[in-house]
Amino acid sequence: MLNDIDENRIKLTRISKYMSMLLRHHPEAIGLDMDEHGWVKVNDLIEGIQENKSKTFGMNELEEIVRTDEKQRYSFNADKTLIRANQGHSIQVDVELKKRTPPEILYHGTGEKYVASIDQQGLLSKARLYVHLSWDIETAIKVGKRHGKVVIYKVDAKKMAKDGYDFYLSVNNVWLTHDVPVLYLSKVELDK
Repeated sequence: MLNDIDENRIKLTRISKYMSMLLRHHPEAIGLDMDEHGWVKVNDLIEGIQENKSKTFGMNELEEIVRTDEKQRYSFNADKTLIRANQGHSIQVDVELKKRTPPEILYHGTGEKYVASIDQQGLLSKARLYVHLSWDIETAIKVGKRHGKVVIYKVDAKKMAKDGYDFYLSVNNVWLTHDVPVLYLSKVELDK
């Protein structure tokens, strides 16, 4: 039997996933008016969640989701009247990323089922605006586990940047670029 703390955690996790869908992919699902930078009004988001997921959802729960999200998916503006997803959008928004010089090597975790396509075409942003890259292998492994048997690619980010590819660092420390051609990829051998 679940205690109140566990039930609340489950509720907030469910709502966080719903928020991710709304703020990254489908704001129209609850009639959110999103600006060109991905911001929506906090009050509109809360009202939409109350109508569709939880009548008892309010600002305290929203602040807890933003504060405790392990991937730091969301940001408030300075006075907490607006909120947006930090990255991962499939809709055209400009989350005001600044170009940054990447470290020499970055990593991308994926599932074995995508290897043939990646080995042929490289990493493509596809439905998202950017390819997501990690600073370290451990994070890439965590990401890859969501897609089945893990495969890790090492990205020669230094050479890509030298060759004119742009990199961005999101506010939650995810490296982003539009695509990674095969030329800059190599597989990492993982311990079995």
